[in-house]
Amino acid sequence: MTATPWSDLDLIRRGWHWGLPRPQTWAPAAPGVPDRASNLGWARAEPVRSLRFLIQRGLLLPFTRLVADPKVEGSEWVKDLERPVILASNHVSHADTHLLLYALSQRTRERTVVAAAADYWYQRPWLGRALSLGLNTFPFSRTGGPAAVLHSSSELLKSGWNLLVFPEGTRSQDGRLQPFKPGVGHLATETKAPVIPVYVSGSHRIMPKGQRIPLPAPATIKIGRPLLAGRAEGSRAFTSRIEAAVRALSGAVRTDASSGTWIDRWQAAAPKARPLR
Repeated sequence: MTATPWSDLDLIRRGWHWGLPRPQTWAPAAPGVPDRASNLGWARAEPVRSLRFLIQRGLLLPFTRLVADPKVEGSEWVKDLERPVILASNHVSHADTHLLLYALSQRTRERTVVAAAADYWYQRPWLGRALSLGLNTFPFSRTGGPAAVLHSSSELLKSGWNLLVFPEGTRSQDGRLQPFKPGVGHLATETKAPVIPVYVSGSHRIMPKGQRIPLPAPATIKIGRPLLAGRAEGSRAFTSRIEAAVRALSGAVRTDASSGTWIDRWQAAAPKARPLR
């Protein structure tokens, strides 16, 4: 029988063991062209926004009040924002997001999206969708470069959404503040968005790493004055300044640089005129 390309291909096909386990030395199976990550825009459209309002006001916020009875300091800085901001907070517990949303005014909360680790929360589609429904999250890459960080985040900021991020990248094991990753400074310098430093304390007692059921414990959320990157300030330098502001909020003594003077806080709390529609 004369060998042909088709007979050779058939021989290879019959000799290939399709059902056997993949050798350990092989790379994990993956599609040749990965799907483009979605920022789950449906979660920020009606009627989902109204449904989330009902879930938060009827379930999440009362439960947070019952479990933690949070004390909020510096709420005037997020009461009536005139432009989209980046909220940069420390991260020690899964309870942090609920506490931070509790600390915001209703108007600010409705316009805030939460960056959730894509490699943790969105591995199971149903979990990612449920999280986006209740907390208005979107998948945030912790391992990508500046382009990956800017892709969805900058679009959301430019569309008028506030962005809540955890610049440490993951929860702290011991509760101490970890070094901030430069992504938050890069995002702020590229979009010119103000950054509001926030520090949450007590959440590690509510739901420490590894704990699945929240435990009652008091919590405090401290909100600092907004920071703007200087004209000649690089993203890493601005990230360091944001980290220093969050660290200052964590201390017993808060400086005017982190919390603002009483005049600054009074001006921030004053009602702002809104344009007629």
